[in-house]
Amino acid sequence: MNTSRLARVIANMEAQGLDQIVVTSTASVFYLTGIYVEPMERMLALYIRSDGCCALYANELFAIQPQEGLPMVLHTDSDDPVAALAGALRPGKLGIDKSWQSKFLIRILELRPDVLPVLGSAPVDDARMCKDAAEIAAMRRASRINDQVVEAAIAAIAEGARESELAALVEQLFRQHGADRSSEGQLVCFGPNGADPHHAPNDTVIQEGDSVVMDIFIPIQRYWCDMTRTVFFRSVSGEGRRVYETVKAANLAAEAVIRPGIPMCDIDRAARKVIEDAGYGPFFTHRLGHGCGLDCHEPPDNSSACQVIARPGMVFSVEPGIYLPGKLGVRIEDLVLVTEDGCEVLNAASKELRVVG
Repeated sequence: MNTSRLARVIANMEAQGLDQIVVTSTASVFYLTGIYVEPMERMLALYIRSDGCCALYANELFAIQPQEGLPMVLHTDSDDPVAALAGALRPGKLGIDKSWQSKFLIRILELRPDVLPVLGSAPVDDARMCKDAAEIAAMRRASRINDQVVEAAIAAIAEGARESELAALVEQLFRQHGADRSSEGQLVCFGPNGADPHHAPNDTVIQEGDSVVMDIFIPIQRYWCDMTRTVFFRSVSGEGRRVYETVKAANLAAEAVIRPGIPMCDIDRAARKVIEDAGYGPFFTHRLGHGCGLDCHEPPDNSSACQVIARPGMVFSVEPGIYLPGKLGVRIEDLVLVTEDGCEVLNAASKELRVVG
């Protein structure tokens, strides 16, 4: 167990009135134990009590090596995976991870009607929001690799390029730099397809004047990088130039206000105002960003509705965009680290308007 991280989680449990929680997120289990398992349909659960007692409940097939200070309770595919965990629970409130499969929770309730399940992700989520030194180093490294990959991908844009081919190249480049496996895929969007913020790459062939939105992200040694750059192929229209410069100004305006003590909603407001003042308010259709770390999307939410206060060690995205249906899309995204007196932008890839090919 990582004792310093566990101590933060227990302090959060006490502050939130939780005597016991069940941690089932793969990323959160890894954060606390260093054990990484993708359980798929099987059960993996880390039980934590506020008195410091912990136990890991896992299937024998996971082949987890014993760890000092962490009792393990193993089951097989022939066992009821929930039975031993249910027997260890105390009556009363039990914090449950937000993503735990209902088939396990319902079985807990069948076996222990004296247990009251409540949402219990916050103690670990809140601890994970502020990265420690090892995590910050990992995220800096991942972002440096992301910079290299995006520049190589931009250099490969040429006549006849297809979205799907460029997305596959990005994936290949990431693997060459030691990235972990990911099922997420890469977002590469040409011209009008860029007006869909989450357009899935297809066989669209690039055309002169197209905006090329490249939102690329992957875990590298478990920690995610995430960045978007937009360039134009061979020419850029006056409207394309206006949209790009507006998005760039919004990105820089938001990053300029980031510091400890500022609510996340004020960061979103700084970017959104730039876009609204330019007349494109209705075309900025999503939140400004999201936390990033062991999960690509994790707390804090960088949005107009989020009252979380920025603290040193937080890492989140700043990704304003403008999306004009049938025409083009532009998004510029960085990951930023909140420092003691401002923020560090983790991405160094140029944000100047570029016409390539």
